Amino acid sequence: MNILFTHSYFLRFDPKQWKQQQPYPPLGTVQAAAVLRENGYSVFLHDVMFEKNAESIISPLKKIKPDVLVIYDDGFNYLTKMCLTNMREAAFEMSKIAKQNGCTVIICSSDSTDHYEKYLDNGADFIIQGEGEITLLELLDSFRPEDSIRAEQSYHLVGIIFRKNGKTIINPKRKILNDLDSLTLPAWDLINITPYKEMWQKSSGFFSVNMNTTRGCPFHCNWCAKPIYGNRYNSRSPGHVIGEIRLLKEKFNFDHIWFCDDIFGLKRGWINRFADLIEKEKIKIRFKIQSRVDLLLQENNIAGLARAGCETVWVGAESGSQKILDAMEKGTTVEQIYETTRLLKKHNIKPAFFLQFGYPGETKEDIDASIKMVMDLLPHDIGVSVSYPLPGTKFYENVKEQLSQKSNWTDSDELALMFKNNYPSEFYKELHRFIHKSYRTKQGIEELKNIFVNSVGISALSLKRIAAVPYHLTGKFIHQYKMKEYEFPAVK
Repeated sequence: MNILFTHSYFLRFDPKQWKQQQPYPPLGTVQAAAVLRENGYSVFLHDVMFEKNAESIISPLKKIKPDVLVIYDDGFNYLTKMCLTNMREAAFEMSKIAKQNGCTVIICSSDSTDHYEKYLDNGADFIIQGEGEITLLELLDSFRPEDSIRAEQSYHLVGIIFRKNGKTIINPKRKILNDLDSLTLPAWDLINITPYKEMWQKSSGFFSVNMNTTRGCPFHCNWCAKPIYGNRYNSRSPGHVIGEIRLLKEKFNFDHIWFCDDIFGLKRGWINRFADLIEKEKIKIRFKIQSRVDLLLQENNIAGLARAGCETVWVGAESGSQKILDAMEKGTTVEQIYETTRLLKKHNIKPAFFLQFGYPGETKEDIDASIKMVMDLLPHDIGVSVSYPLPGTKFYENVKEQLSQKSNWTDSDELALMFKNNYPSEFYKELHRFIHKSYRTKQGIEELKNIFVNSVGISALSLKRIAAVPYHLTGKFIHQYKMKEYEFPAVK
């Protein structure tokens, strides 16, 4: 059988990300394609990252004439986990077009796992729940050669959702794959890397590629959805990761890596073993990761990351209020955020914060505590969002009765508060802008201090930040004024 892979993340459909111009290839998609190819299937990829519309699928359908279209989203990219409706509608449209062209349609994504009925209504034959590579392989193996649609035995496979005689059947989930080194490396040759590289060079002056070293997360933050890899945590060996780094360096000549794990290096001793190999083999790389402040404070991990070439660490700081962190069941403390930031800076690693506002029960005092934390610590970068309930979480269960009119954002910058809280959605949109303006103002002022007080050299970035201070300062006061208009309890 000919298998055509695609995914449903269209960069143009997400204005914030399109403006940033920092795209990463669909890693999860080419990982699944590699597994099928290793087992004898002819696989093709239609990468929609830069396409203008879902109709772009028509050309490869006509040219390749595949038996099966697999819409396999990149579960390693946090943007796909947000289940944005722009991407959902595109998946629906591609499914319908594929059905019109005689294809069986198989879908594996966070959103289809959460909203399988909608996907089955819009052309999907099978939904794959959770980790998809082995389920997809077994499903395709079950198709009889004389009947490319489906074989009877396929209905009994674990990990799939489908309809039979008009009834939706949800089979048991598949167990998580433990030995990640046993998976073949992603089919990077299917990716046309040129537009990725050109966009990165134009927007950022360097080229970054994405890799993963782990799957899953064992922590229980009650707002975090994990429909693909769940609460289990499994890791590739450091040597296996080093092998892929060498392959990608030779193939793409990258400048930088984003290790897109939910948590990088959680397994005891992993970070320092990785750093040892990097030093032993004299590999020079720059990379960014996502981690937790409590983990970073263990086992001399920050020093190990510095030895390995880590440039930036994004942490889920979330809030400067311990009350809110505890309500989220985050399992970290404000003190750990402060200490981790201090140590990262000491080792010349750039700390960056994910911040979340609007969690149920958050007050003005909690918001002020988060703003104070940002201004005190002045991380290298911040990402500000509002609480976003996704199925499968305790948070979602607590607010789901309020989500009848709207339960997903259209794109990653919508920032709609979809449940009632102490302030309306408009307040949080102004708060988002106020925090960014305040942060950039303080950042520029500190650059100025470093030049005149600490005799730090002037860089192009320093000059840019300093020059932008009047602009950001003006914006800060404008958004602060607008926030005042919404500082009243939301109507219950």
